[in-house]
Amino acid sequence: LSKLFTEMWDVDVHRLTPGRDYTIDVQGRAGPAQPGDSAVQDNAVRHLFHNINEQFLKSIKTFATFISLLDNYETSTGVAEVVTPEEIVENNCFLDAILGTEVMRLAHEYLLKKKLTKPNLADFKHQLYNIWFQLYARKGGDRPDSCGFEHVFVEETRHGKEILGLHNWVQFYLQEKRSQIDYKGYVAWKNKSRPDQDDQVLSIQFSWKGSVKPIGSTFIGVSPEFEFALYTVIFLLSEEKVTRETVKIGEYELQVVVWHHGQHIETAYPVLLSTTSE
Repeated sequence: LSKLFTEMWDVDVHRLTPGRDYTIDVQGRAGPAQPGDSAVQDNAVRHLFHNINEQFLKSIKTFATFISLLDNYETSTGVAEVVTPEEIVENNCFLDAILGTEVMRLAHEYLLKKKLTKPNLADFKHQLYNIWFQLYARKGGDRPDSCGFEHVFVEETRHGKEILGLHNWVQFYLQEKRSQIDYKGYVAWKNKSRPDQDDQVLSIQFSWKGSVKPIGSTFIGVSPEFEFALYTVIFLLSEEKVTRETVKIGEYELQVVVWHHGQHIETAYPVLLSTTSE
């Protein structure tokens, strides 16, 4: 898997370059917090993201189609989602865009070898749609109020207080720009004392609409197709409720965590263990 994911990382032509395409400002280390807290110490007075070339982002088809999906969801769990015909078209446009990339081609080839998908791209697309966009009811609910895409890439709230998901840097940046998100500082991991502005995997603390997420892990600058491919491969390789796969991707040693909700993704995110650039 490390070999496959590093190959995908290397061919990800849409991955942004730190310092050139965007800048991050990690600032201070986050203080202690519990899920649902409304107030914590803010150790980052400035935004996390700076100087993002948004026009450049929107000129890349996979990013442009991805961004169009971010406003399609009702964030409260327990409130049934309504999927409009336009949204179905947007979902399909996004899948078509990522299926045209080298990253997804590598993932498809690998899954074919493992007999976990079909050779026909239309079948693969249908499988991806089911894993990521098919609605299901989250814990304790009977109404289809969630899907893998919404949880991982957008965000959800439980009882209006606890923030669930939101493991995507583009959504974080757009919410921060609209003053919906307040970045509170970085969370240090085991043997990485302090992240720097070139790191493309971060653990962070933030508040969103008045609730605090004590810790959220995210890739920074990577393309939507890279995250989709990575999480889909791990999801299909295991039938366990929770899979924690330790892999090396480029200079990062990560644990990639993927939760199953039956045939669908419940959540997925990276946890940084160490980097060789330390």
